[in-house]
Amino acid sequence: MADILIVEARFYAHLNDMLIAGARAALEAQGHKVEVLTVPGALEIPGAIALAAEADRYDAFVAIGVVIRGETYHFEIVAGESARAIMALTMDGIAIGNGILTVENEAQALVRADPAQKDKGGEAAKAALALLALQDRFAGR
Repeated sequence: MADILIVEARFYAHLNDMLIAGARAALEAQGHKVEVLTVPGALEIPGAIALAAEADRYDAFVAIGVVIRGETYHFEIVAGESARAIMALTMDGIAIGNGILTVENEAQALVRADPAQKDKGGEAAKAALALLALQDRFAGR
């Protein structure tokens, strides 16, 4: 049993609820313990994961959030920088499943967030578990 931290940027609560439900179901189905931490936005997710990883209380992480394209360049910054920072942490050996949706509109987000449809929260949780299994494999556990 692993301790998994879901870090969510709670900007679109109804979409996050679906993403978290999918992630939680995937993790708990395999007997893992799950906690949820909320941060203000997607740009804060990697920093929160880095801080939590330093505390050495969690085995893996799932990043959850929704970034919907708006009228300004802000979308590109948030989408790109959050993904870049999560990838950097992953390259440092932290098991992270990236479930931050970057979409054109809410309709796309609904399909991807819904556990009964694309279940991107569940997929992100499974990705985190796959990386955790690789950590265990290469550490000889």
